[in-house]
Amino acid sequence: MKSENIIRIAVALIINEKGEMLTVRKRGTEAFMQPGGKIDAEETPREALIRELNEELALIFSADDFHYQGRFSELAANEPGMIVEAEAFSCFAAPEVTPQAEIEELKWLPVEGDVGVKRAALTEKHLFPIAARLSAERNRVSS
Repeated sequence: MKSENIIRIAVALIINEKGEMLTVRKRGTEAFMQPGGKIDAEETPREALIRELNEELALIFSADDFHYQGRFSELAANEPGMIVEAEAFSCFAAPEVTPQAEIEELKWLPVEGDVGVKRAALTEKHLFPIAARLSAERNRVSS
């Protein structure tokens, strides 16, 4: 795939104590996905993530709140012919969230089992399995 067909993004896997992960749906779209967004040329992935979380959801996090989970690629949910290349970061938190900017809806979805909504391919194939593993590991440690 040509580099002009790749959208570089940073995404957050924010998992709460109930084993649910925060997902968002942008205005005019159907699929739920992780909060986050495009990485600007002068930004690191962590810097982009912190900026996007504040812009989209009025969340204030520090880069140290997140743990790097890896880089994942998948067909873009809302831009035909494009590939998203996501730098994924996780944290355990249950913040009060206020949708703003292009975010129309948010949902805390269970990391395992039926979620009952359409998810972006990146979210469904790559990020939910990571969140399920992280949640299970946390439960083992705390029990």
